[in-house]
Amino acid sequence: MKTAPLFFRMLLLAAAPLLTDCSLVKQAPLAAADLATTGTSTEKPLTTGSQTDELDDYSEVSVGDPLEGFNRATFKMNDALYTVFFRPVSKGYEFIFPKPLRSSLDNAFENARYPVRFVNSTLQGKFKRAGRETGKFFVNTIFGLGGLFKTSDKIPDLTDVPAEDTGQTLATWHIPHGPYLVLPFFGPCTLRETAGMAGDYALNPVNWGLFWRKGGDWTRDWTAIPPAANTVRSLPDQLAKYDAAIENSVDPYISARSTYIQNRNAAANE
Repeated sequence: MKTAPLFFRMLLLAAAPLLTDCSLVKQAPLAAADLATTGTSTEKPLTTGSQTDELDDYSEVSVGDPLEGFNRATFKMNDALYTVFFRPVSKGYEFIFPKPLRSSLDNAFENARYPVRFVNSTLQGKFKRAGRETGKFFVNTIFGLGGLFKTSDKIPDLTDVPAEDTGQTLATWHIPHGPYLVLPFFGPCTLRETAGMAGDYALNPVNWGLFWRKGGDWTRDWTAIPPAANTVRSLPDQLAKYDAAIENSVDPYISARSTYIQNRNAAANE
């Protein structure tokens, strides 16, 4: 039997979660309407509402956008793709799977990302945090039925451990963002965070089966199930973050760019 077309394999397997970790919103969603600016982006902390205290500590960082014309075209393409393909998939997933089951799946996949968090905590010299991540992983794996339940939340020292990723490690090593990019399918990113996303992908055990998969026959296509499932289960949350970034915005492209840069800078400072 022939393999599925490459296009559909890319949609399912290219990365997980989809819309990228580049869309991370680690604080409350930023007020997109206040972020509409033009030209090369000088990203400033927002000074509205309760977010002032959270964001005032982050220094102003200028991120160039030399490919703005191309990025805007890609942004429009992605927005259409989210609307016609990924939103229906997301709605179908939410309809079929009740919220408690979705939460358990989220817990399990996040538990599996332990190598991403452990390796990057270690590379940043945050050894105590790496130890806490190890404790969380073993508690949730053993007592949380493979990570389906966050049993670690009942242990004070293992709650609220800030997650680390490769992009944050590169920032800690003082590697600059580089130019701003909008990646097809994945969305907002920069050159540095693109490298970070590749590192996270390689470190995530969910994707490891794809690295040793040989040939194109369907007998090995079971290796595509974990990353495909990870992509689908992440859609509701990622689309919600995307919508929060562009809601009520005069220029959704600028709002998405500003939200992304601010939140990645905030993550690097955790």
